[in-house]
Amino acid sequence: MSGFFADLEERARSIGSILCVGLDPRVGTAIEARDRCRALIRAAAPMAAAFKANAAFFEALGPDGVGALIEVIGAVPDEIPVILDAKRGDIASSAEAYATACLDVIGAGSVTVSPYLGRDAIAPFLARPGAGVWVLCRTSNPGSAEIQEITVAGGVALADAVAAAASSWAGADRLGLVVGATQPGALARVRSVVPEHWILAPGVGAQGADPEAIAAGIRDDGWGVLVPVSRAIADAADPAAAAHDLRDRLRRVERSARTARGLAGDLHAAGCVRFGDFTLRSGAASPVYVDLRRLAGDPGVMGRVTWAYRRALAGLSFDHVGAVPYGAIGLATVVALAAGASFVWPRPEPKEHGTRAVVEGVWAVGDRVVLIDDVATTGASAVAAAERLREAGLVVEDAVVLIERDPGARAALGDIGIRLHAVSTLARIVDDLSRAGAISAEQAAAVGEFLGR
Repeated sequence: MSGFFADLEERARSIGSILCVGLDPRVGTAIEARDRCRALIRAAAPMAAAFKANAAFFEALGPDGVGALIEVIGAVPDEIPVILDAKRGDIASSAEAYATACLDVIGAGSVTVSPYLGRDAIAPFLARPGAGVWVLCRTSNPGSAEIQEITVAGGVALADAVAAAASSWAGADRLGLVVGATQPGALARVRSVVPEHWILAPGVGAQGADPEAIAAGIRDDGWGVLVPVSRAIADAADPAAAAHDLRDRLRRVERSARTARGLAGDLHAAGCVRFGDFTLRSGAASPVYVDLRRLAGDPGVMGRVTWAYRRALAGLSFDHVGAVPYGAIGLATVVALAAGASFVWPRPEPKEHGTRAVVEGVWAVGDRVVLIDDVATTGASAVAAAERLREAGLVVEDAVVLIERDPGARAALGDIGIRLHAVSTLARIVDDLSRAGAISAEQAAAVGEFLGR
């Protein structure tokens, strides 16, 4: 197999990166654009699975800007694939002319295209041997839902219908989909429609999406999502260091996502995630129930869960592993032992005898604690635990949870300056089980409706 997507797959795997570095020069002259992009290419090339040049910023500089674009693409090392972000979409001779301009004259290896005019708009690009096509599916801008989430025939969102149609136009060796990282729910849905195709997931960085959001689109083999980032790298004091940090963070997300895929089946088989008719503590009726206390009865699954926590802890700075009492004390104890770390936990009420301890364990004021929780819903328990630890003089800036049930927890912890790192989300577990055939489509739909997806 040869061509753009084969080259992308080889490049990504060979350097261990899913980072795509954006070339979006916001400058006043074509010469500045050319020189700035060349410098960025030199700095970021070792970490880049691909480069993506945004045609608009070059075209805005006139004929010299187009010339600079051609020079910039020519400056990218041969082994690194190049995407031209042009969002072309027309038919007949106009589409042919766009394909000639983007692929032959400008020299890109692939192009973003609009599917609004159907297969006819894509065909001239696919007719170029070896060229890649990225079809706009669910874009990262907030207003995209006005059109892309419209329900169409079959009761699916337009974005999902576009993914299905596009995958019938060409295979994963010729065509990819554009799905914003700002839309993790759409990422998961599109991935279920196109299990093999690459997804270009813009939105990380200036548009506000966290790198962790891309986990929903990761293929079962741990690849398949390419994450374009421009300003967060280009505007950094040290672009090479910024690219290096982003590459490593994205790879941690990828590895955690792969771990989570396996955990979905483990947790279901162990009875930790069950489907049926349940009444929650709040009194609400739920089609799914999470009971991680059952982990104690399956040492094998407990071991794999512990390993998943350890991967999530990688890269975090801490002196102690801390537990959110009382539900996470057992898990946090095992994780601390496996990580070779000290263990602390805050008492909901001060001990009334003996040492009258507020925080159990051996620690000192100013030490850093990473909180461990099992399931995050509202985040109230984790917030309360963090506040007690902080009152005692400890520093808490990160929390790790096995299952993020509701995004409210992330928001609540963020409000007090704590980053939430989730091994998986309940929505993702349901998607993984549905794809594996472990639960029915009806069960998956019922949970999706319950979660408000």
